[in-house]
Amino acid sequence: MAGLGSNRRRDLDEDDIRIRPGKRGSRPRTRTRPKHEDAREGRVLTVDRGRYTCLLADEDAPDRSITAMKARELGRKGVVVGDRVGIVGDLSGGEGSLARIVRVEERRSTLRRTADDDDPYERIIVANADQLAIVTALADPEPRPRLIDRCLVAAYDAGLEPLLVLTKADLASPDTLLEMYGALGVEYVVTKSESDWDLNPIRARLAGKTTVFVGHSGVGKTTLVNELVPDHQRAVGHVNEVTGRGRHTTTSALTLRLPLFEAGERQGWVVDTPGVRSFGLNHVDLSRVINAFPDLAAGTEDCPRACSHDEPDCALDAWVAAGHADPARLYSLRRLLSTRERDEGD
Repeated sequence: MAGLGSNRRRDLDEDDIRIRPGKRGSRPRTRTRPKHEDAREGRVLTVDRGRYTCLLADEDAPDRSITAMKARELGRKGVVVGDRVGIVGDLSGGEGSLARIVRVEERRSTLRRTADDDDPYERIIVANADQLAIVTALADPEPRPRLIDRCLVAAYDAGLEPLLVLTKADLASPDTLLEMYGALGVEYVVTKSESDWDLNPIRARLAGKTTVFVGHSGVGKTTLVNELVPDHQRAVGHVNEVTGRGRHTTTSALTLRLPLFEAGERQGWVVDTPGVRSFGLNHVDLSRVINAFPDLAAGTEDCPRACSHDEPDCALDAWVAAGHADPARLYSLRRLLSTRERDEGD
């Protein structure tokens, strides 16, 4: 019998032999990942439930957008609005087509916020922006300077240029707010209601830049974006007469290309974001805010180690007292540094 069994084994072809796979499967795993050298460059315009609308960097078809998903090989690496990405797969942009994002290029700037100052989880609002437009109504609803301060801190931390956009100047004077932020040297634009828009000043500030628009609901942020990009209209909300607050209508950030109005004008982009009622700064390293005050930075050389620049031993007091900088600038810096300790409700 033993000999018969031995002969049968000799008659078996190797394809007849069943090999039990290991616990991790029979397919060998490798750390090598495809380089996707043929990936096309694109810009993420908006994100909706795991689907990314991207605009291809294609001179022949400059307005062709496609829908993509994140490739599994990216793992936990996030993809956000404003990211420059590498895309492969179906790039036709046709109905039902789906491409894959296989690479996220290094970000040159990242604007973040947390839900509140105790929230350890930071949310990236947009990547690769140049400017933060803080939109505030002068009335209906009333301005919230503390929210403006928080947005300024986030802008300075992210390395973005802040731009104060004051709307509804036909309802109230901008003088008080402009005096409050004059010492900061923040650029500003004042507009009236939508029935009397003068968009030339703000267009000049947006040309050649990617600008993120933030502001709480009801201040006219999305209405202004709709005027700037008339071919793409988003729903707008209204202010509640009882609470004085706006209703959220924009639910996701969206990047839009600004139309060119003059020959030789540099192309600009705007990012419309959902209205915010709070702007947490738990993620911000406040020691970096001083970088936005070059006239004060030199005075910190004699500060004690780990000085917050808002304490009794800070060398900035003597520096300013000696006439090296405007006292109003130091006051403004410390107002921003203390913003995490202040209530956002006003």
